[in-house]
Amino acid sequence: MRIITLDSDTDFEGWRKAARRLAVNAVKPSDVTWTVRGAVGSCAAFGIDDLPDAPQAFNVPATFVELARTTILHQSRERFALLYRLLWRLRSHHDLLGATTDPDVAEANAMARAVYRDIDRMHALLRFREIGREQNAHYVAWFEPEHHIVECAAPFFASRFADMPWSILTPDVSAHWDGHAISITSGIDKAEVPSEDKLEEAWRRHGSGLFNPARLKLMEAPQAYWRNLPEDSIIRPLIEDAMRMTSGPFLARKATEPRQPEQQRQDEPMARREAHDTLAALRQEAADCRACPLWKDATQTVFGEGRQTASMMLVGEQPGDKEDLAGKPFVGPAGLMLDRALEEAGIDRRKVYVTNAVKHFKFVPRGKIRLHQKPNTPEIRACRQWYERELAAIKPDLVVALGATAAQSVLGKITPINKNRGRPIEHDGTKVLVTVHPSYLLRLPDEEAKAREYQRFIDDLKIAAGLLRRAAHAA
Repeated sequence: MRIITLDSDTDFEGWRKAARRLAVNAVKPSDVTWTVRGAVGSCAAFGIDDLPDAPQAFNVPATFVELARTTILHQSRERFALLYRLLWRLRSHHDLLGATTDPDVAEANAMARAVYRDIDRMHALLRFREIGREQNAHYVAWFEPEHHIVECAAPFFASRFADMPWSILTPDVSAHWDGHAISITSGIDKAEVPSEDKLEEAWRRHGSGLFNPARLKLMEAPQAYWRNLPEDSIIRPLIEDAMRMTSGPFLARKATEPRQPEQQRQDEPMARREAHDTLAALRQEAADCRACPLWKDATQTVFGEGRQTASMMLVGEQPGDKEDLAGKPFVGPAGLMLDRALEEAGIDRRKVYVTNAVKHFKFVPRGKIRLHQKPNTPEIRACRQWYERELAAIKPDLVVALGATAAQSVLGKITPINKNRGRPIEHDGTKVLVTVHPSYLLRLPDEEAKAREYQRFIDDLKIAAGLLRRAAHAA
């Protein structure tokens, strides 16, 4: 029996090195026990030092490496053995990860999803407290993660709060940011966390102001995270008040105004209601998309928005900084220019569906600024499934591709804009019109050129409006 002792719970490189040497020396998974240094009963004997570092190598899919990096953050003691078992089997079954019903594959994927959810909750629910004042201020947050995610999640906070020194304290390990680098220290007991301060009351007021009983959905897992929130002391009273208001005499009261939107919802044809439900399900599913690495640094998935029965679908490149924070497409400077151009072209934006080829913000941090980066072809391909499924749900008469990235996603290949703009293209039964992205107009330094190109953009949108009118008449 080989006993492999790793340096820490998140020692991926240590596991990777040991697993490779074990595999090339044909050591079966059943002959290996994995443990972590310092754990009860851990032992350094019978490791891999006596095994030759065999020259023969073997390759595994890149998706397995990413899966292993994530799964190793899970709290389960069996994760190391599970991953080695998968590695062992991948040597003879290279497509094993595609067999999603396989028990080992399913268990590893479930662990990875649990880790992703824990990271998302930490990003969403962590609250900083201000300790000290002015130049001596330091910001401290307490969090109790379910898995070993602190080191993985900390870069998000370094990017988002780059200009303030902070510490994230947990029972396992703690992360600290001094404005230049992240450092990791041991965890602490909750009793050692500094007492509450003026920011606590601000968070409580903020939570009370945002509380909406209509959106209340109680689930066990999120409730376990309330203890990490300053708002914890007000959540239960707010819920109890909401429950009292929605029972007994309150329900007997008559509404002061008719609920017209709900009535319209009930009167919608079944096909439209199914389309709406499909988009809602897609939006929820896309929120957990991990098809490419862009999700790691983005705030959230920015899905499409608009009418499910829209006859026109506008596809842009990717969300920008404003969209990433708001969670809505085309709300930044390019969105404002698009709104103005649509209005001048006689198109009501409220009646179109707007989305992006890539659903996560790709950027390079420069101090407090996040500079836009153009998505590459693998990222466009990874996200194309969402465009295809949006297209199938909406079934628009016309798709307008805004810019080269959108054209590549919509048409499935690199498409020059100037050679193809302003003329309808038939692609897989869908009519497509290609034009520039509004951000291109914003980047033009010459005002005369900007005015000229803006007018060309409006002319392209007028062509789109004309195509829709002809489609409506033909119907």
